[in-house]
Amino acid sequence: MTWPTVVLHVECKVKLLLFRMEALLNEWLWQEESWLPPGISWQDIRMEENEGRFPLPRDLIYTVPLAFTFIALRYIFERLVALPLSKYLGVKDRIRIQADSVPKLETFYKQTSRQPLQKEAVSLGRQCGISQRNIQTWFRQRRNQDRPSNTKKFCEASWRFVFYLIAFTAGLGSLINTPWFWDHRECWRGYPKQPVAEAHYWYYILELGFYLSLLLCVSVDVKRKDFKEQVIHHIATLFLIGFSYCANYVRVGTLVMLVHDSSDFLLESAKMFHYAGWTRTCDSLFVIFALVFLVTRLVVFPGRVVHTTLVLSLEFFQPFFGYYFFNTLLLVLQALHIFWAYLILRMVYKFVFLGKVERDERSDEESEVDDEEEEAPEEEGDEGSKKQRKRTINCKLASLANNCVLNNLTNQRKMNCRRRKAR
Repeated sequence: MTWPTVVLHVECKVKLLLFRMEALLNEWLWQEESWLPPGISWQDIRMEENEGRFPLPRDLIYTVPLAFTFIALRYIFERLVALPLSKYLGVKDRIRIQADSVPKLETFYKQTSRQPLQKEAVSLGRQCGISQRNIQTWFRQRRNQDRPSNTKKFCEASWRFVFYLIAFTAGLGSLINTPWFWDHRECWRGYPKQPVAEAHYWYYILELGFYLSLLLCVSVDVKRKDFKEQVIHHIATLFLIGFSYCANYVRVGTLVMLVHDSSDFLLESAKMFHYAGWTRTCDSLFVIFALVFLVTRLVVFPGRVVHTTLVLSLEFFQPFFGYYFFNTLLLVLQALHIFWAYLILRMVYKFVFLGKVERDERSDEESEVDDEEEEAPEEEGDEGSKKQRKRTINCKLASLANNCVLNNLTNQRKMNCRRRKAR
């Protein structure tokens, strides 16, 4: 047997093996019992070209290149639109003290931990010949160096604001004249043989591509306190959109996406003005966002959308695997809604009793106090370090002077002095 014959024989064997594996995978993955109600087969839902588009799993392949397209568009948007807009609105970045160049500490910071334990700090101090206090100061300054600037946060929020606003406007325009927008029983009438309009097809594909791009960029985006919840939200959303498209839950899926987009663009706009220092505009937008979020996520979503998938759908078919899986994902989203509603209500409490929204409850991983903790007074230092310490102390005193509680105490003390003098 010649060498070309051997190669051809092996190639045929490999192709046959791959074909069998694909057949087994398709037989296991696309079982009718998992995707369709009892008594309905794939043959029953085949549609002719003149009957309209039927959602097919292969349509979701386009979301992968679309996600990378969104990442490229975001890069261009942030530099050509968001960055000039941030300067126009007066976004200012906080000036932070740069940590000195210490190779051993830098290596430990990148490879081991950003916040060393006391034993580790003592060991590093011996290796570098630096006091433990200076070690802690160096790591504090180094952490502050890596904290995202207000400009970066503004650019990220503006990109999401633009997409959510366009998605909500286009989604509302494509759904407002549909029968299932007003009567949710229409989501299931004729299911699963329901044609998908071209506008709703693109609504699905664009939303799925956008959330996939967010998941791909989650490691470089601003990390907040709810980082894990955000990752869970993105993954659940991808599974929800993808599964609902393959199972032709498109009608109720469009309602789910519309409910989420209705408040997201308000949150991103409030963030933009917060980073720009427009306090009154930010507070007003936050109040509107809080009202819309609490109504749509805690009333409309569970009372209308989840109700129609859990209860009304059973009027048209018997429960099956897809029914349970889809509703499980919706309940995961509802649990996240309750968590975020708790954070929002905390901010509302601060707004009502403190007079303003102090900061985003989902702000960076480290607290704002840590962000202000700059270099502590050292036992030895040159003139430059003294100036830095003096400037840091002045900044802290200025921030304290702006605190309304301290102002009230100061005014009360002045009034007491005046009364003593008058007596």
